Amino acid sequence: MAEHIDGRALDEVVAFTSELIRIDTTNRGGGDCRERPAAEYVAERLAATGLEPTLLERTPGRTNVVARIEGTDRSADALLVHGHLDVVPAEAADWSVPPFSGEVRDGVVWGRGAVDMKNMDAMVLTVVRAWARAGIRPRRDIVIAYTADEEATAIDGAGFLVSRHPELFEGCTEGISESGAFTFHGGSGMELYPIAAGERGTGWLKLTAQGRAGHGSRVNRANAVSRLAAAIARIGEHEWPVRLTETVRAALAELAGLYGIRADPAAADFDVDEFLGKLGPAAALVEATVRNSANPTMLSAGYKVNVIPGSATAYVDGRILPGAGEEFRDTLDRLTGPDVDWEFYQNEVALQAPVDSPTFAKLRAAVERFAPEGHVVPYCMSGGTDAKQFSRLGITGYGFSPLKLPPGFDYQALFHGVDERVPVDALHFGVRVLDHYLRSA
Repeated sequence: MAEHIDGRALDEVVAFTSELIRIDTTNRGGGDCRERPAAEYVAERLAATGLEPTLLERTPGRTNVVARIEGTDRSADALLVHGHLDVVPAEAADWSVPPFSGEVRDGVVWGRGAVDMKNMDAMVLTVVRAWARAGIRPRRDIVIAYTADEEATAIDGAGFLVSRHPELFEGCTEGISESGAFTFHGGSGMELYPIAAGERGTGWLKLTAQGRAGHGSRVNRANAVSRLAAAIARIGEHEWPVRLTETVRAALAELAGLYGIRADPAAADFDVDEFLGKLGPAAALVEATVRNSANPTMLSAGYKVNVIPGSATAYVDGRILPGAGEEFRDTLDRLTGPDVDWEFYQNEVALQAPVDSPTFAKLRAAVERFAPEGHVVPYCMSGGTDAKQFSRLGITGYGFSPLKLPPGFDYQALFHGVDERVPVDALHFGVRVLDHYLRSA
């Protein structure tokens, strides 16, 4: 074990997680968020190590923090480590504890952001401070970015940094952030540690149906609500075809070996649905990423029960696999039909990162050093992160925020869920793994 990850460091990661949760950075969308107090919190603690963090805003109160740790090898490419400071809303009445209490009870830290992703924010801060106390420098430059607005459009966060301040990320070729290297209990005592090497693209859609306004008591064959409802029903019921990306094929191949399933994901006759049926709980790691998807989420029409409105709108959360964008658009044209128009409300690129790279090997080794009983597998995220924004600078992103979790702890369900929480032991594990990887990177 690294001596600098001592009792003080282990106490700090818990305290930092709890204290960051207490800073309410709820992002309600539409610009309704203020990350500045959390940004000042992390900037102050980074500055105490001798770093010179820069605070940047596109919009007042929507604050980002960027700092660079100089490595010992000046010829090496730099590594980006990024985490967002904003969180999704929480309805306090639904929670067992106040969602912004940061309460530490029975070895667990509770609150909104405990897994998404103030835990990782705290782990990074802890490692940097432990290095400063021990006089440790990494081999390569490490750029640390705490961003705003990840839970909405990123226009005030990573998008702003990439478009307006790309010089801060000079030399960065790879990055790590959320949603990877956590314990996934795959049944029969199998512990998996999925590391993200891809993300589906974001295709949030706005649908608009036009019709003929009129009295609710009269026959109306041009009813905008009916037209929209029919299109939404077709979208919701559509069975998308299987499209296996390189990352997903690699995941399936490793899972086949671990579970002793005779199957070749590269074969022309490979039946992914049959294969997933044999995986048990582990199917959840890949089943959302073998196809595109489109889920209706919002509807809006009318203002009075006896008035047929002239228009109706709906929103759909679409997710697009790498290389499947044209198919997605063509399918939406067909499903919406001639009476409903659609447009992208937000459209972000899908990502893939190599799983046979030296970087992935080092990520794997860091997890296996502290969880030798576990099995690292690559996977593709069903959603997206700020890695999409940073990819515009040529930065290849991996999901790596390590946590060792007990059986029955449904980590993925707690993202944006009720009673979000993280075990103290998981934070301690995460700090050790993150420290090991960043010193070996």
